[in-house]
Parts: sequence; C-alpha cells; structure tokens
Amino acid sequence: MTDRNSLIDARLPRGFEDRVPGDIAAVDRMIATIKQVYERYGFDPVETPLFEYTDTLGKFLPDTDRPNAGVFSLQDDDEQWMSLRYDLTAPLARYFAQNFDKLPKPFRSYRAGYVFRNEKPGPGRFRQFMQFDADTVGAAGPEADAEMCMMMADTMDALGLAGKYVVKVNNRKVLDGVLQSVGVVDEAQKLAVLRAIDKLDKFGIEGVELLLGVGRKDESGDFTKGAGLSERQVGAIADLINAKEFIRPTLGYGENSDTTDWWRESEFALNSTFLEGLGELSAMARMFDASGYMTDRIIVDASVVRGLEYYTGPVFEIELTFQVPNEKGQPVVFGSVGGGGRYDGLVSRFRSEPVPATGFSIGVSRLANALKMTGLLDAGQSSGPVVILVLDRDAEAIADYQKMTSELRNAGIRAEMYLGSSGMNAQMKYADRRNAAAAVIVGSNERAEGKVTIKDLVAGAEAAKAIKDNAEYKAAKVGQWTADRADLVAELSKIPSIARMRAGA
Repeated sequence: MTDRNSLIDARLPRGFEDRVPGDIAAVDRMIATIKQVYERYGFDPVETPLFEYTDTLGKFLPDTDRPNAGVFSLQDDDEQWMSLRYDLTAPLARYFAQNFDKLPKPFRSYRAGYVFRNEKPGPGRFRQFMQFDADTVGAAGPEADAEMCMMMADTMDALGLAGKYVVKVNNRKVLDGVLQSVGVVDEAQKLAVLRAIDKLDKFGIEGVELLLGVGRKDESGDFTKGAGLSERQVGAIADLINAKEFIRPTLGYGENSDTTDWWRESEFALNSTFLEGLGELSAMARMFDASGYMTDRIIVDASVVRGLEYYTGPVFEIELTFQVPNEKGQPVVFGSVGGGGRYDGLVSRFRSEPVPATGFSIGVSRLANALKMTGLLDAGQSSGPVVILVLDRDAEAIADYQKMTSELRNAGIRAEMYLGSSGMNAQMKYADRRNAAAAVIVGSNERAEGKVTIKDLVAGAEAAKAIKDNAEYKAAKVGQWTADRADLVAELSKIPSIARMRAGA
C-alpha cells in the first residue's frame, strides 16, 4: 500500500480546465454547425501543429533570451526555440508561405484548435482555449473582407442567434489617418491608443479619454498609465469614436452622399490614409446593402479597432447584444465572441512579394457560454450507452453478454457490457452515472427462456419525480418490460433517444 505521505496532490494547473462529456458534446454540435456555414462558402479545413518555431510567430512576441512572456516556449535539442501557438493566424501564414507553389490562390481555409497564452489567469480567462478561424489568403479587394463579415453573420444566424448580435466593421486606415493628422507617429503610442479604444465597452468614452491622456485610476486605486496624448489629440480620437455609424448604406461618402459629415471640416479630412480607409468601408457598405446584410446585422462602427498590431485595413467584430449580469449583478451586454480583419503584412514576412490576407476568429468557449445562456446549446450530460448487466459470470454467459453487446453496436446503438465485479444494484447505479439510455438484464432464467428485461432509464427517471414512495416506485416498474431475446434491437429502438442514435441524430 502506498504511503499517504508520498502521494502526489491531484491538482489542475491554473488557467486550464477539464472538459466533461456533456460540454464536449455540446461544443461539438456547435462546431459542426459552424463548419457547415464555412464549407457552404467554399472554405476547406487545414490543421497546423500546436508548436511553431518562435521566430515564425512574429514580432508580436517579446524579444528576450527565453521568449516565454506571453507564450509557452521550450528549446529543442538543436537549441532552436519553439512556442505553443498563441493564435491560429500566425501558423496559417507560415503554412501558406511554406506551401506557396502548391496552393490555389486565393487560398480559402478554416481551422479549429487550441491556442495558448502564458498570461495571468482569471475569471473566464484561460491559458488554453479553443478558436475557430476562417481566412482568405491572396485576395486584396474589399469584397474578400465583406465576405468574411457576411459569413460571420450567417454563422450567428445558423446558431440561432438572429436578432441577438451585430457585426461591427471599421478600417484601421481610418484611425491611422486621424493619428497621422494630429501627429501621433510613435509606435508605442499608437499601440497604447489601440488598447485604450479597445476598452470602450468596459470603461466608456470618459475612461478611454483618460487612457489616451495621462492615465486612469480604477475603483481599487490602481493606476494605469495612459498614452500621453495632448488634449487636442485626445479630442480628435474621441470625435472619431463618437461618430459611430459614419458610413450609411448605398451611397458611401463623397458628393451627394448619405454619410454623416462630422469629419469634413476636421484636420484629417484630406489625409490620404484616412480617405483610403473611408473608401474601402464605403465599398463594403455597398456590398452589404446589395446582399441584404446592412440592416441590423452589419454596421460600420468607428470604435472597433481590434488589439493586434498586424491588422492593416478593415477590422470587424461579432458582438452579442443581449444582456447578462456581471460579477456585481448589474446588467451588461454580453459583448464580443469573435472578430478579425485584414493582415496584409503577416505572410509577407516569409516572402519578398506582398501577400494580402483577411480572416476572422471565433472564441469557441465564449460563444458556447453565450449559447448556453440563451438556451440554444444543451450542456447537459451526453447520451450514454445501453449497459448490458452481467449477472452470471460463467464463460457461456459472458460470451452471450458480449454477443448482445456486439449486436447492438452493429445496429448503430452505443453499448457496453459491464466490466466490473459488483452486483446488480451497483451495476444499476453505474448505468445511472453513465447516463445510460437503458439497461439490459439477462439472468439465468431469462437466458433459459430466450427473454431479456429492458429498463428505459430515462422514462424511469421521469416517473420517479412523480412517485415519492420508494416501495411504490419499485412495484410500478415504470419503463421496464420483458421481450424476446431475438427482438432486442427492435425493442430498444422503441426508446426515443436510442431511435435517434440509430438515425444518426
């Protein structure tokens, strides 16, 4: 017997989680729905490894002797650093560059898998989580970006979220043009501006203005240093954010346009970068409008910036618009469950020629949580197998139990023969814990008569709620019947969950 003092404490690393059968089954159903939409749009699956060489992941990682700030890294036996991927986009860029000559262009792919962040974990913030991406590499026009946004909308509709979301679209060139016009050219300041605007939903416009300026102190007294912009610079960015839907459908911008004109008298109205971004947004808006998306499904919103540095043009975000209680019990909008944008420079790190690309990523766990809250994703126990109870343990009986189990499996029914050594009561408890649809009971008397006893455990559980007396419940034998052994498959198929199992539902 092992000395208790030498036992290892069974503990889960911080920022990681175990997944149980019900959650896995629910997420699998959600992913299957998303795949159907992606494939309808002509995208094919690609899978890349969890590890990449650290230098291929890009400049977005810190430059240290051991590059583990933000990512999990290790050194290979040839002294090259490898890191667990922190997203699915950087590995795609490497894959496309490495297989450039063999792949069709544009290249349309989707990928689902775990990514890893070596960051401080917290409530709802994990170090390992799943993403589901779709990307088009090799298409430079705004129509590729517009298609991504329309596919995001169709995905939400397919998941049952129609009327509960909005896809928000912006263009980083619009913000870049504003920053150029007011003299914000330092890269560190630009990044601080992006991070500040990204906090709009959390802190509101006043909080963002503080983060753009000297900084912000939160309720606990902790101070976050700001971007250090002047009052004039902060005002110009605030004007942009407050403009919200600054492009309306159909006409875009320019002479006789239907846009708001807040920017026409501003100091960045003639900035070429700003106008280029505005033109791309106008073209996308026309496509959305022509296809019937630019209603309450897709809007242009200047507050969308996305946090990653590699975005170079259109950016977009899926926001769920229904309210949920926050940690203080206050109603708040659920918020973002995914987003993306154009990243024309990422693949070009590997090749001399420019390679345009656009795509988006869905946060699988966060979206699954939203679907659970709206009742659109059942995260209960997955349907368990039919359990063949083992009441006789001689060789002939065991062979017969195994034969029954094989018959059920061959008929498309999940089934298992009990492999433990316990008696009947313990085996029934085991079947309950397995969330079994039914139990099959064959003792020596049933075998001699060519009979089987079937217990519909789902019907039994429902009946038990209405019968308070245990003796009465046992006497009623709800959901239990005896049938001919030869009719085992047909009799089990009378149970709705098993019938659905056989039909592949």
